[in-house]
This record gives sequence, C-alpha cells and structure tokens, in this order.
Amino acid sequence: MSKKGKIFTLFISLFAILFFNFQIAEASGRGLEIINHPLAFTDEFKLITSENNERFRIPWEWEPLTPAYEYSFITKGFYDPSRPMEVKIYYPEKSDNLKQIFSFDFLSSVWRPVPTKDYSLEQYVSMTTDATSAWLIVLEKPGVMTVGNASWYKYKEGLFAASPDFAKGSVLRVHNINNGKYVDVTINDYGPDRKIHPDRVIDLDRVAFEKIASLGAGIIPVRVEVISEVISSTQQATPQISDVPNLTAASAIIMRDSDAKILWSNNERSVAPIASLTKLSAVKVFLDTKPDLTKVVTYKQQDSNYNHNYVTAGLESRLRVAEGDTLTIENLLYSSLVGSANNTVETLVRVSGLSRNEFIARMNKLASDLGATNTKFIEPSGLSENNVSSPYDYAIISREILKNPLIQKISSTKSYSFQTLNTEKSFRLTNTNQLLKNSELPIAGSKTGYLDEAGYCLLTKVKSAQDNLILINLNSSSKENNFADHEKLIRYGLKVLANQN
Repeated sequence: MSKKGKIFTLFISLFAILFFNFQIAEASGRGLEIINHPLAFTDEFKLITSENNERFRIPWEWEPLTPAYEYSFITKGFYDPSRPMEVKIYYPEKSDNLKQIFSFDFLSSVWRPVPTKDYSLEQYVSMTTDATSAWLIVLEKPGVMTVGNASWYKYKEGLFAASPDFAKGSVLRVHNINNGKYVDVTINDYGPDRKIHPDRVIDLDRVAFEKIASLGAGIIPVRVEVISEVISSTQQATPQISDVPNLTAASAIIMRDSDAKILWSNNERSVAPIASLTKLSAVKVFLDTKPDLTKVVTYKQQDSNYNHNYVTAGLESRLRVAEGDTLTIENLLYSSLVGSANNTVETLVRVSGLSRNEFIARMNKLASDLGATNTKFIEPSGLSENNVSSPYDYAIISREILKNPLIQKISSTKSYSFQTLNTEKSFRLTNTNQLLKNSELPIAGSKTGYLDEAGYCLLTKVKSAQDNLILINLNSSSKENNFADHEKLIRYGLKVLANQN
C-alpha cells in the first residue's frame, strides 16, 4: 500500500472511532439520547441533560408517556445547523397509541408538536433538530391506534384510505410490518368501525394496498406514521370535550361553583371514607367560633392520645411538638391544613370553647344543613374510617367551606414556617398537595387525604375566568395516581368551562 493510501486508511479509521465514541458519549441511558455529526461543533462542548420534574399543563387530548427532558449544549465555538442532530427518546412501556414528541415554546408557554417517528419494537421515538437547547416530552393519544391490521376496498382507485382516527385530508405513511414496504395515502373516508373491527387501524384503497402487499393477503399487519394531520372544524371548536377523564379513582366529581351544577362525575353518590378531607369541616367549625389567630395556646399530650385510638403512636401524621410547647392559633391552622397534622386538629377542638362532642356535632350539623345526608363524622381529624361522605356530598360541603378566604389561603399555601414560642423549635411545613407546585394550575383551596380504607383522596377549588370549580376524587390507586387523576379532572373541567362560553 502506498504512503498516501496508508494515510487515507488511518484517517478513515480515526474518523470512524471518533464518530462511534461520540455516539456513546452522548447517550444518556434509556431516556434521552442525542446523536450529532462529529463536525457540527467548531470547538469542544458539554452536553447537559436532565429530567424536568415540574407539572406541566399538556394539550388536553394527549397523555404523558415520558418525563419532560431538558438538554443544552455549552460550547465556546459555533454550531453548524446544516448538520442537524437526531434525538431519541425511549418510552418505558409498549404502546400502540399514536405518539408525538412535543417541544416547549417559551414565548407562548405551550407545548408544540414536532415531526416524530415511532419505533415501537425498540420502544423509542425520534426527531431531527438544529436546536442546541430544548425541553421535550413524549405524549400519546389514547384511542388512536398506530399498530394493527389493514384491509382493502375498491373505491377511488388511488393512494387513498379510510381511517377511524384521522380527519379527511390527513396524510399517513402505512408500513407493512411483514415485508417493510410502505405507501403514503391521503384519508378520504371514515372507517373501519372499531366497534366491529377493534384491531383494524386503516382500510386502504385497492391501488394503495397493492403497493405493499398482494390483494390475496386480504388483511395485513401495519404500522401507521403521521405525515400531516388535518384537524376537523368540530375538533377545533370543542377539542376532546366529548371525551371523559380516565381515572384510577373509584369515584369523582367536577362541580361548578356558581350553581352546584355537576359538569362530570363517576359514582358521585357512592359513600366511602374521606380520610383527611375531614379536616376542612373541622377547621370551618373552629373558625365559626371567631377565634383570635394570635392567641397563644399550650400543647397537651392528650391531643395526640385521641389520634392513637385509630392509629399506632408514632405512625400518624403529626406536628412534632411536646407537652407544654406554646404556639399560636394561626400556627395550628396551618399545621392542620398544610401539613395535615392530626394532633393539631385535636388541639383546635380543645381550645375552641366547645366540648369535643359538641364540636363533632357541629361538624355533622354543617353537613346536614347543606343537604349532605350521606355524610357522617365521628372524630375531627379523618383518622377514622367511619368518617364517610360521597363526592357529591362533600363537594356541596366544600363549596360552602371554601367561600372562607382564610381557608382558601391556608389550604393552598405551598409551605409555611414557624417556631414554638417558648422552646423555639423550628418547623417548616410543605403542603401535602403536590399539584400546588404547578403554578399553571389555578388552585384556590385544597386538601389531601389517605387511609388504607379510603385510598388516596384529593379535593381542590380551582378558579377560572368563566367560573370556579370544586373537584374531588376518592380512592385513587396510589399517591402518584391521586395527583394524576386530579390533574385530569382539573384540565377537563377547565376545558368544559371554556367551551360553555
């Protein structure tokens, strides 16, 4: 081999090694992966990637399939946008639903879809971009299938198809999974009916079908890729308003605040334990006694002892104060609603000027006076499984309770700090409602709840320009699903309100 040939071979080898190592260096596990041309940057760079754990308001008709990812390239040199990067985002569970990568538009504070390819067997989606920083998330559209069977029919004799998911004029690429062939078709009809053919994703015109398979095959397995989607005028006017939230909760309700009209519900009359949602009623009864919020009270161990009738000492949610510690009424209220401390509720009962039995009787009278006939309280904290209500009942009750601006303020406070007055013990309380971390959700009052018998529960009051909402879900399957269920309720309720005007 000549000297020039050896040099050329060495150069090619070094380039291959560089390119291979670059790909490995830019991979970030099975989450976000970014691959770019080795000559795209004129100088050394650093790639920073992370998950963004904020709660985002996403387009209503979509559901999150992955976390939101942030990435940013840092370099002293320049980036050549003519050498775009490939972005891969892996999703954790196999899904045949339509998937789309969305990029966050910071100018308008909305998520915008970007052209996406779905590799369902490898469980990742990909895109190309010349953006050196971005926020990205993968969303899926429930009920819109992209993998299934395709049949054929004779109609327009062209590259056309019928779809149950996409509007007329949409352009789809249909891949034959058996042989890898594909054809681009324009949707010009509706069908097949999913109720009759639940596995059918598309019907191809005969001419289109012959491009990827023999007509004798009849039905073939396909994967559908969206080239361009047309949004119908009906969808634009009332986007997904006919859909309903898909929840893990056993029961739920969305009630309009102005007139108590039910906008959506599921098992809304079903009676069940309500756990710490009880505390809202207890605080309302206490505030009706017109207390001085600056009044100093002394904590007593008996306040915790009431809790131990229902839970083993040390396992309950409590404020870690001791016999003789002094604190204000205001401190107790924040501890009860922000930190959901059970012992401080009992302290409020004790210093209310009412006997404990009288206090609980007033809680029950509050319910009965409002017509909440399926509601019963036997203690004020929510630790008893015999504190029961229904989503409808407790929405009626909470609608009244959350007219109180102080309860609104305290229950929607993200965090609260204070010290005991005599011993100067420091406390920082973080609201048990994680949805308050999302500044885009207009929450104006809230309370969480949990018991083994009640599951995970959540109540909020939400404000909008059209009206306010009272929302409740009871017995969600997990803590994470509790917040996910409730955010679906909020998003759906706000969408309903927006489309009523």
